[in-house]
Amino acid sequence: MTDNTLTIREMCDTYDVTPRTLRFYESKELLFPIREGQKRLFTKRDRARLKLILRGKRFGFSLEQIRQLLDLYDAGDQQQVQLERTYELGRERLADMELQRDELNQAIDDLKEQLKWGEKIITSNKQNKKAAE
Repeated sequence: MTDNTLTIREMCDTYDVTPRTLRFYESKELLFPIREGQKRLFTKRDRARLKLILRGKRFGFSLEQIRQLLDLYDAGDQQQVQLERTYELGRERLADMELQRDELNQAIDDLKEQLKWGEKIITSNKQNKKAAE
């Protein structure tokens, strides 16, 4: 490793990803490692982009959304458009996640109620069986 580049193995170890993941992101033109024969060398820019890709995936952004946001970096406006668009998408994603959480909480509550009902029926059936014996 040099101060400026990491090999594919070093990237995998540093960011806990597989070589296949890095090659996939490269094929989708999200990362642009330097090619030296079969060797891939990832620059500081690639590392920064990978961090953003991984964070975006963690938040549920599509690869296309992530690509669009990364492409805005070079807009020449000190990343103002990129920041604004990222903020806008982030707010939308947060609203989606909160809605999903609320729906999941409701489903959990409903399932708990069904389990309580089932437990009462099972207990009642066992008591009826013992009484019949």
